[in-house]
Amino acid sequence: MPTVKNSLTVLAFLSFVNADAIYTKKSPVLQVDSKSYDSLIAGSNHTSIVEFYAPWCGHCQNLKPTYEEAAKSLAGLAKVAAVNCDEDSNKLLCSQMGVQGFPTLKIIKPGSKPGRPIVEDYQGPRNVKGIVGAVVDKIPNHVKRLQEKDLDGWLSTSNETTKAILFTEKGTTSAILRAIAIDFLGKINIAQIRNKETAAVEMFGISTFPTLVLLPGGAKDSLVYDGEMKKEPIVTFLSQIVPPNPDPAPESTKASSSRRPKATRPSSSSSSAFSEASASHKSAEASEAAASGSTIVLEDFDASESPMPIVPPSETPITVPDSTPPLRSLVTLADLILSCLDPKIGTCVMALLPSQVDADATPPEPVAQALKSLALIAEKHVKRKAKLFPFYAVPAENEATEKLRDKLGLKPVTELEIIAMNTKRGWWRRYSGENTDVVSMESFIDAIKLGDGKKESLDEGVILQPAEKEADHDEL
Repeated sequence: MPTVKNSLTVLAFLSFVNADAIYTKKSPVLQVDSKSYDSLIAGSNHTSIVEFYAPWCGHCQNLKPTYEEAAKSLAGLAKVAAVNCDEDSNKLLCSQMGVQGFPTLKIIKPGSKPGRPIVEDYQGPRNVKGIVGAVVDKIPNHVKRLQEKDLDGWLSTSNETTKAILFTEKGTTSAILRAIAIDFLGKINIAQIRNKETAAVEMFGISTFPTLVLLPGGAKDSLVYDGEMKKEPIVTFLSQIVPPNPDPAPESTKASSSRRPKATRPSSSSSSAFSEASASHKSAEASEAAASGSTIVLEDFDASESPMPIVPPSETPITVPDSTPPLRSLVTLADLILSCLDPKIGTCVMALLPSQVDADATPPEPVAQALKSLALIAEKHVKRKAKLFPFYAVPAENEATEKLRDKLGLKPVTELEIIAMNTKRGWWRRYSGENTDVVSMESFIDAIKLGDGKKESLDEGVILQPAEKEADHDEL
């Protein structure tokens, strides 16, 4: 039976959780509300990740340090924002965005039409690497990748327009350069040329890489940037010719609330229902906290109703099944030969797995992350219907792995190794990075696609012919 003491505790708790948002003004996380969402997020040229939270939510409190660290890592590259759905003025916005549990994370990137962004639920790992990697992957690329044959045409088109060229050894476009191109979108055309394009390199007298050259337009002399390859000083350098785009946009070009898709605009009853549900969770948890003196315990949700179901900390969260197909495993020597070691086979990527004491044991974090990252990259290309060489997992139990490691001079069978191989052309390449997150692995894959990086020659002993099928010797 409720007591006066418990009731007072509940009221005090409710007063406390309503008093402040999770993120302070000094936080690196951008605080957004229903009035500023359209201009800061929906109308921005930059990609954003937005957390929809409630101050009384224990999971939201636990996510705070991770989310703030991700905000620091993404500073200048993308926006990391948060909306307090417990504020009455924000409840309609949270309802419109389909928020059904806390915290809900959504990645919002510019669409083909201004003010009509693409909104995706973030359902990756709730850690800094996962969040940063997913957001970086969604940063639009407005950087033109040039080859020698394209350079003259690109330079002569709109000759009076300011242009900038980055001469680099890399074939991929960095997140920093993509973010800079967004800052100057429509004002400076930015391109990237590899050091292999020797005629272009000689034309501009480039001797070190990376080097950024600014072409003011017309007959004006080019300017060479000699500072650090960091966003802020580069933006300052480019701004001497033309200022970057303001963000948020000026008042006259700000988006209205119509930027949110009309199909998702609920009636006022939807906002009321959202408010009642939020209040119900908060009140129930406050009562339980008052009775037990423990942390806030939240009502359970069906996992299908929310990107991040709210569950009691003492219980096991409902897991949303992972639909990403795992890598195909090459268990036998025949599998390995037919998939990667046959002389007629093109490029393939193999994750040589370390031996496990228990075959059914969960692999170590770096191994599990590597397999997940490669599977996600493969799935992304399948969805885009883009051609990509295959990825395989090769368990240590495969009789050929020890010999393969020995021939290539790799680590012993107790360690993870990731290699790319093309027996048809006689080369192989080893992944030497420390991280196995999606961003790191995709950079490795992109480098292979573009022919970047040093390749090692394959010894003849590594390339194997598939065994011929023996004749049937059964007696009649």
